[in-house]
Parts: sequence; structure tokens; C-alpha cells
Amino acid sequence: FVSPYVLDARKCISYLTMENDGAVPLELRTKIGNRIYGCDDCQLFCPWNKFSQLAALPDFKVRNNLYSSSLLELFAWSEEEFQQRLQGSPIYRIGYNSWLRNLAIGIGNSPYSAANISALTNKYSKIESIMVQEHIQWAIAEQEKKLLN
Repeated sequence: FVSPYVLDARKCISYLTMENDGAVPLELRTKIGNRIYGCDDCQLFCPWNKFSQLAALPDFKVRNNLYSSSLLELFAWSEEEFQQRLQGSPIYRIGYNSWLRNLAIGIGNSPYSAANISALTNKYSKIESIMVQEHIQWAIAEQEKKLLN
């Protein structure tokens, strides 16, 4: 929020992870944390949501074990797995490259782990998208900074 009741949508996590199909600005990557598709923080603070109830419709239930999957498990998906597992999900519309970009940011923001660096390095060699490669390089650098601290 740039002033009371005024949102700069270009800095909104939902915009950055869902609508933006390019690079996430460097200064905003750490602020995304481990969110890979939106954030729903607005929903937490919305005064009208105190009246909301969980939907009973099956369409609104969690699918594909996304809540129980680690960032590294999701990052390991091939493009074919992404398409198969997320077909029919709103996440599918961001496409595989944005999916990987968002996961790389989340992994970069995670606590240091040799497994994180290994997964990022392994995926880097298999990706053709320069935009995704840039985010993977950033994530590796973020992980290495944490190792040194």
C-alpha cells in the first residue's frame, strides 16, 4: 500500500506470481517469501471475510496434494507433470515457466539446504527459458549467502 486504501498492484504478490509472465523485480523477490501462486493476505485482512464459510463444493477442495508437497518436490516436476497434475486448476494458466520462476524464488527464500542448491543447479541445465534461468541463478546466490552467514 502506497497510501491509505491505495494499492500499487505492480508490487502485489498475486500480480507478481500470477499475472506477470516476466522477471520479478530483484527488490521484490525476498518479499514474496515462499508463495508460489498468489498470497491471499488480502483475504485474511478483509473485514467482509469474517462472514465467510468453507465451501462445500468439491471443486474448492485442495487437489494434487499441493499442501503436503515440498517446494523441491514441485520444482522437480517436468513440464508434462505440470500439465497433467494441474490441468483444470487455476494454477495451470500461469504456465510452466512462471511456475518454475515462482518456485525458484520460494526455494531461494528458504533456509539454506544443500538439497536446495542441488535441485536448482540440476534444473538450471535443463531449462531453456532465460527468464527462469535468471531466477534460478538468483535463488542459488541467495542460498549461498545463507551458507556463508
